[in-house]
Amino acid sequence: MQFIENRPYGALNPGDRADVTRLLDAQDFVLFSAMSGDMAPAGLEDAAEGAVIPQGGWAGVLVANIISSELPGSGSLIVEQSLRFDGPAHVGDVLTLSVTVREKQPDNRVLLDCEARDQGGAQVFSGEVLVIAPGESIRRPRVLTPDIHLQPRGQGHDRVMEAARGLPAIRTVVVHPVDEASLSGALDAARAGMIVPILVGPQAKIAAAAEACHADLSGVEIVDVPHSHAAAARAVELVREGRGDAIMKGALHTDELMGAVMKTDIGLRTERRVSHVFALDVPTYHKALLVTDAAINIYPTLDDKRDIVQNAIDLAQALGVDRPKVAILSAVETVYPKIASTVEAAALCKMADRGQIRGGILDGPLAFDNAISRAAAEAKHIVSPVAGDVDILVAPDLEAGNMIAKQLIYLAGAEAAGLALGARAPIMLTSRSDGARARVVSCALAQLYIHRRLAGAPS
Repeated sequence: MQFIENRPYGALNPGDRADVTRLLDAQDFVLFSAMSGDMAPAGLEDAAEGAVIPQGGWAGVLVANIISSELPGSGSLIVEQSLRFDGPAHVGDVLTLSVTVREKQPDNRVLLDCEARDQGGAQVFSGEVLVIAPGESIRRPRVLTPDIHLQPRGQGHDRVMEAARGLPAIRTVVVHPVDEASLSGALDAARAGMIVPILVGPQAKIAAAAEACHADLSGVEIVDVPHSHAAAARAVELVREGRGDAIMKGALHTDELMGAVMKTDIGLRTERRVSHVFALDVPTYHKALLVTDAAINIYPTLDDKRDIVQNAIDLAQALGVDRPKVAILSAVETVYPKIASTVEAAALCKMADRGQIRGGILDGPLAFDNAISRAAAEAKHIVSPVAGDVDILVAPDLEAGNMIAKQLIYLAGAEAAGLALGARAPIMLTSRSDGARARVVSCALAQLYIHRRLAGAPS
């Protein structure tokens, strides 16, 4: 076992010195940016080798660390600190931090000189620190310092909204927006120029929701119907009449809305299977991640999965990914006849080879770890253009897809938005527990999807 031992006041002499080295990596870039208050950088994607780390309080943190762990060590108390930056620090630099005893003062006070130099010997910062040194020796087990991963949330979705900025607003039928979240989300998107809303539901309840969230409904069209079932039916009629480009779910059950959408002859069905695509902004993943289908198709057939994959590819392309990488998930990465999803994964890949699925790069079966982590795939000797750089995760069934999406949201801090695709109009199928931001991002997704389709892209 390793131990930490300090240097008490009586054992210190002028000239005593301690040195530590530290590699400044991308995580330091994000952490130190937050500490300095300079959060203009987008995050880890800006933390390339050589990126300048914003100056700020991080230098004091490094100094405090060497004082508390090395010299004088555990039990030290910093009284005063004066540091000055002499040059920039960069991602990839190896800093050598030094503290040296300059003089001992009464009452256990010790004046320390400190400096940090990079791997080329250039001084990054220097200064002096006055500490109260411990009066007695301390020896205790060294506890490993946990890795800290500071990841910005929501910046991927910010980029989605930025991509939609300036596009013409889409006419959006908002179904039963009788609570604050669904109404404020629609109105926020309208103020941002993303949608022109038509609110369909009981007018009195919509007005009450507006009053609760202090919203002004002036100039907003409201179609008064008695209840949520009638709202879903009327929303579908408005799209069929050409008055709506998209549908936005409000405070009603998904089954109720989708039941109206899927009605034969009077619904919004097309020759393609309708499926849901979660658009997840996962702070611990390096790009946008789509997960499908986690909301509509319970046990999809092979034909259903073909459409599920194609719907997700179409959305990824609307987001600017020309050839999205698609992982067909199962429990294992080999074709195993007793696990039907592995056989279907292999069939989907061959369907893509034959042009039955267009626009994506498919691989499967892949287990979740192999899809997300290139290191995991390499450990299993999987050669794949998709592993570790996947854009779309295709779940074997709704249960698995829902678990994947919810785990990423609640354990990995992902922000969620989403669309149901394959009908005549995209449907913003957010959960009733989602806040206004998820609804606004879903509007941006629908806006990008519709304008790509209007531009002549296949759907």
